[in-house]
Amino acid sequence: MPRNAAAALRRYTARMPAHSDTPIEELPPTLGRLRDAWRARKPDRTQRGDDLARLRAALRSRLDEMAAAIAADFGHRSVHESLVADGLTVLSEIDHLRANLRRWAKPRRVGAGWRLWPARAEVRMEPVGVVGVISPWNYPVNLALIPLATAIAAGNHVYLKPSELTPRTAEFLRALLAEVFPPGRVAVALGGSDTGAAFAALPFDHLVFTGSTAVGRKVMAAAAANLTPLTLELGGKSPAIVCADFPLEQAAARLATGKWFNGGQTCIAPDYVLVDAARRDALVEALRREVRARYAGDGAASDYTRIINSAHAARLQGYLDDAARRGLTTVALAELDGDRLLAPTVVLDPPDDAALMQEEIFGPILPVLGYATLDEAIAFVAARDRPLALYPFSRDRRCVERILDGVLAGGVTVNDTLLHFGANALPFGGIGASGMGAYHGRAGFDAMSKALPILWQRRLAASDLLKPPYARIDRIVRWLVR
Repeated sequence: MPRNAAAALRRYTARMPAHSDTPIEELPPTLGRLRDAWRARKPDRTQRGDDLARLRAALRSRLDEMAAAIAADFGHRSVHESLVADGLTVLSEIDHLRANLRRWAKPRRVGAGWRLWPARAEVRMEPVGVVGVISPWNYPVNLALIPLATAIAAGNHVYLKPSELTPRTAEFLRALLAEVFPPGRVAVALGGSDTGAAFAALPFDHLVFTGSTAVGRKVMAAAAANLTPLTLELGGKSPAIVCADFPLEQAAARLATGKWFNGGQTCIAPDYVLVDAARRDALVEALRREVRARYAGDGAASDYTRIINSAHAARLQGYLDDAARRGLTTVALAELDGDRLLAPTVVLDPPDDAALMQEEIFGPILPVLGYATLDEAIAFVAARDRPLALYPFSRDRRCVERILDGVLAGGVTVNDTLLHFGANALPFGGIGASGMGAYHGRAGFDAMSKALPILWQRRLAASDLLKPPYARIDRIVRWLVR
């Protein structure tokens, strides 16, 4: 761990704030205050830009404190992974929002059509009101502040509910946001599942939820009572398909980054790999070399992130125990020892009914399955729920296009992993069981805005003639519908 980050962790731990849950009965009045403040003074474009600039500056000055809070919650998390995944992503997204805010917010003229001449038409992107954000624990700053910043850019006020599994980071977020925003513009609710359920049932103008598919269904049911529009970024089993032409060493390096970044606790991590059967064992050996090169010596202590808590560690061990009972070949790619320190592990050719093929793994276990033909691999993926991410590996454009034609996913990175999340101009979201709606960049701005259509009529217009008796305008009507 870098010296300045280690010092920040010691300082943060020494003055760790006391965690206090938000009383559930305070949730509705807080939402009311946010909405009243928004109605009293909707943020104009200047205010939005200033808010984003202050948020960026505040986060940038506290990156070491952020990394320390996250490390304290995880037991240990790589400082560099926190800086990249929770620092860089947010700063980059804010920069993208600020650079494009004027263009996105500007009313745009559209054609009214010759039948409505001489009227003119435009579309205005209007803020919707108060946006709720329920964020998860795995990237607790990234997945809280990117939707929050997007909602602010669109001119909304925000009510944030961070995960209770990362309480120090939640306190960090509450303090950071209280410094940047007045209480009528952004509020933070802390608490467990009961608080989360009550929060999801509030009558927001838009609600963004990131988490598991199972909880996403509950959030959607709670929001339905208020007809709250939703953006759901859920999970699923995101596959990688390594085609026979792609070099194994490069595939292994990029799969290793995607799978073992953050200890595998990434919603778009490769959840299983399909590789041509003749090279399955060679891919496993290439993955072993990658892991040993990355986490040899003190690498595991400084660069390998722990499982978030004992319950998730037990869940992951349960997958391995199930594999052992089935007699499956399990390969630990490194020898690691420590509390909630689960070594990168490969399981070969698990059957469909194995526990780790039934649920999103969300940890450092990687099933590797051999396939006989590419069509077989595509059919295997297409027979399952649509994934949040898809990773085709091939130098042959035709093979990639066959995969893209056969599998519809939330997002795709070709010949690598994870990186489409970081492309600000690409919408990010799932489909089906992996989510609905999208955010990042323009997609998020539009999702958290109302595209308000406005038709401007002239002083004199043909519509003045549209009244009974219609016999007077029979010829005109028949001409219009010709």
